[in-house]
Formats: sequence, structure tokens, C-alpha cells
Amino acid sequence: MSSNLDSLHALRPTLGLAFREMRRARLRFGLLAGALGLLAFLVLFQQTLLTSLLGYFTGALESQSAEVLVYGEEARTSVEASVVLPDTVEEVAGVEGVGASAPLGENTFTAQVGGSLEDVVVFGYELGGPGAPTTLVEGRLPERDGEGVASDLDVDLGLDIGDVVALGPDEDVPIEIVGLAADLRFSVEPTVFTSFATFAAGREAVNPDAPFVPASLVAVAPADGVDPAELADRINAEVDGVEALTRADAVAQAPGVAETSQSFSIVFLLAYVVVAIVTGFFFLILTIQKQQAFTLLRAIGADGGVLAGAVMVQALVVTLVGILLGAGATALVAVLVDDDFAQVPDPRTVLTTGTVIIVLAALAALPSLRRVRRLEPADAAQPSAGLT
Repeated sequence: MSSNLDSLHALRPTLGLAFREMRRARLRFGLLAGALGLLAFLVLFQQTLLTSLLGYFTGALESQSAEVLVYGEEARTSVEASVVLPDTVEEVAGVEGVGASAPLGENTFTAQVGGSLEDVVVFGYELGGPGAPTTLVEGRLPERDGEGVASDLDVDLGLDIGDVVALGPDEDVPIEIVGLAADLRFSVEPTVFTSFATFAAGREAVNPDAPFVPASLVAVAPADGVDPAELADRINAEVDGVEALTRADAVAQAPGVAETSQSFSIVFLLAYVVVAIVTGFFFLILTIQKQQAFTLLRAIGADGGVLAGAVMVQALVVTLVGILLGAGATALVAVLVDDDFAQVPDPRTVLTTGTVIIVLAALAALPSLRRVRRLEPADAAQPSAGLT
């Protein structure tokens, strides 16, 4: 207890000096905080935007229950290009460690939605089996053929509970929406999950000459205690003509995901570099301008560690204020933006981004700290003190 009190007592001169200087130069420090807030907003907004974009591309894969997804080998992790024949579906079911498996179909239909024709991605899974939506926010999962779950972002489009989506050129395959789920879009299109039989009926209505409707994927649930990654490797080793991936890998390796993430990463890197440059130059210039005052403080007995600590405290406080401003601006955008493309700041993203910015700001302030610590009391007697 006493050691803690001693530590707080030792910090008092550092904190007092830091905050007195900040009060005297509110505009200067306020402008830096605003600049860092703008940079933090840029990073947070872009990260939230990236999360939303990737969710629109692959949300349906991430928000379904199968922990392993089996593609046709030639698909190259593209759901649209994947075809898995019935014999292969049976082979996958026989692999040791498979707890449950079922065909999973995917196709984009031109469907009757809300009185107009719209492109709708339809996933068909075996009811009660793997592949069902896991992010239900309203209503229920399908219990029979002809029922479906839609994305909660597409309610205004005509995909609310009780609405009907009609597949086929004659609109003779209706799907009644009985539930809404979050993060369910796929390929940025409105998405509906229904029974595989309903999905197959829709495909047959579009192409009545097809001998059968193959699965796009095999949805697999590992047996109890079986690691999904190990099961995926086992399926790849034992079943010819397939590529099995864990759910996370299927999302990460979906076409366009890596390229999109890489493009945004460049923006993040540039923003972080600017954070370091702005913070470093600000405190270096501040230190040069205040060098004479710091030297005089050293001459009257001020400890070099106290002066350097005051500079570091100022850097951290300004950075924290900037992060809060950036997070607040991102939250404000979340309120003002169209609900169809909602930007919801993730607290974990704010924490991670804030930590990176704080570390960069602290590193950028190190040259200023070293400059302050090198000041000697005797320098106060030099005519050029504070001018070098």
C-alpha cells in the first residue's frame, strides 16, 4: 500500500507539469488531438466498412452451422462454381469423425419479391441438419418445405416475416419467410435459406431438362471431440475430387476476400504511418520550442525523468482524446448512415486500433524524450540555450 502511495507521489510532479503545459496551450494540443481523432476515425471507419463488405460477401457461409464445408475440387473455393455429386456426398458421410453431413445447395435466382423481380441467392439445406442459419434474430427456422429464413437487412425489399419469395419462371415455387437472421447475405445479394427440397424444386423449375439437382457443397458437422481442421484434412485424404475447408477457412478463402482485405490493409498502414509522423513531429517541434524552459527547469533542480515523463504523459493524453474523438465520430456515422449499409463500430476493433495508435504515438515521442533527458543544468548558462 505504501509503495503504491509512493509511486503516486512520485508521479505528481510529472502529471502537474504535463497538465499545466496543456492548459496553457489548449489550442495547440487540441489541434493535435483533432488531427489524431480524424486519423483514428479514418482507420475505424475503414475497418468497419471492411467488416461490412466482407460480411455481405460471405455472411451466409459464416452464419451457417456446418463447421466443415466440402467443395468440388475444381471450384477453387467458389461456392457458385462448386458441384458435388450424390455419390461423393455419401462418401463424405462415411468418413470417420463425421457426426452429420448433408447436401448444401446454392444458386442465384431471379425471383418475384415484393411485387418486382429481384436477384436472390437461395441456399438449400436439409432441415434439422448442418447448414442451418445460426444468427436468427426474429421468427424461427424453417420446419417444412416452402419456408425460409431471410437476411434482416432485406426487410424493406419484401423479405420480412410473412412475405413470400416466388422462384421459377412461372413463380410456382413459393418460399414463405418465417424468420430473419443477421449477417446472412451472400455475394452482396439478398439471401434466403430454405429446405434442400425447395431449393431443388426451384432449380428444376428453371431447368426442367436437368436429370437431377446436384449439391453445391457438403455441410459437415464433426462428431463430438473431433477437431474441424483435422476432419477437413481427413476428408481431403480419403475422398477424391473434393476440397474440404473449415468454416473459417471457407470464409477467408472465398473469392475476392483476400484482395479486398489487402487493399484496405494498405489504407490502414498509411494511416498508422501518418499517426506516427504527426505525433513525432509535433512533440519534436514542441520540445525544441520549450528547450530553453526545460533547461532552466533542470538548472533549478527539476529531474530529467520528470520532464521527459511530462512529455510522454502529454503524448498519451492527446492520443487517448484523439481515439475517443475518432470512435465518437464513427459511432455518429453509424447512426446517420443508411440502415441498408449499417456501420456498427465493434468495441474490439476500437480497442485494438486504439492500442496500436497509442503504441505508435509513444514510439514517435521517444526522440523528444531522449532530447529532454540529454539536457544539462549547465546549458542554462550558455547564451544559445534553447536555440539548438
